[in-house]
Amino acid sequence: MNARVAAVRTIAGFALRESLRRRVFLVVLVLSAAFLGLYALGAAQAFHDADELAIGNSFGVEPRVIVGATMLGLAMFGTLFLGAILAVFLTLGVVRGDADRGLLQPVVVRPVGRSLLLVARFLGAGTVCGAYVGALFAATVLITGVAGGWWPDRVIGPGLALAGAACVICALSLLGSVALGTTANGIAVFMVFGAGLVAGLLGQIGEALGSSTLNTVSGVATWALPFEALYQGALSSVTADTVGFTKLAIDLGPFGGAEDAGPLLWPWVLLYLAVVGLVAARGFARRDL
Repeated sequence: MNARVAAVRTIAGFALRESLRRRVFLVVLVLSAAFLGLYALGAAQAFHDADELAIGNSFGVEPRVIVGATMLGLAMFGTLFLGAILAVFLTLGVVRGDADRGLLQPVVVRPVGRSLLLVARFLGAGTVCGAYVGALFAATVLITGVAGGWWPDRVIGPGLALAGAACVICALSLLGSVALGTTANGIAVFMVFGAGLVAGLLGQIGEALGSSTLNTVSGVATWALPFEALYQGALSSVTADTVGFTKLAIDLGPFGGAEDAGPLLWPWVLLYLAVVGLVAARGFARRDL
């Protein structure tokens, strides 16, 4: 058991050092700095405009709450998108990519084994992506609070949901790496990510039109791609205590509305990760290296 734990740590550490050597994290840090700078500028201007619009407001709507919630919803989408980029970079070539370069054959021998390799790479990538997404979300919350004096109703729950969504994307990318080459897997994962966004949009359209069919399709697709359900739940938690006309006026997120999926979401996410891991392990076991 100790040997297996040590092997997992070694493989995860090696993967992270390899990513540093390839400057993956440098690219992500540059993108993150640009994102936070633009968000800070946009938030400051949005709150400034909200103060001007607040004059003469007689409907009981709180403009700063609407602006703060909407801006943070946009930031949460940007955070998840950057987390998805990092997840793909860390996992897209774990099996096919490394096998084609001849790096995998010396590693997947006993006592390491193929399943343990997948576990180690998922733990390494999931930990990094989860920490990154949580830190970026915390930074956007701080920027929003400083710029406009508005703070979300929940912070820890949405942060954990976004981190969990990034981990789901890591798992899907690992699964794709078993059957697809590096480039094909990267394209496939981003297309799956886009499909999740479309599912959220379908839900919004269904709500607006009162279409039960669209709502059903959206609900099934969202649970089939639970990173979208986690994202929607995170959006819902941000304004969990907001009521009245202000709550009605808030329409969070350009790519999926705020909706609490209920207490079964996290158990489903854990089961989903287990099933994806099992399918990836079985596919890897049958693959010739």
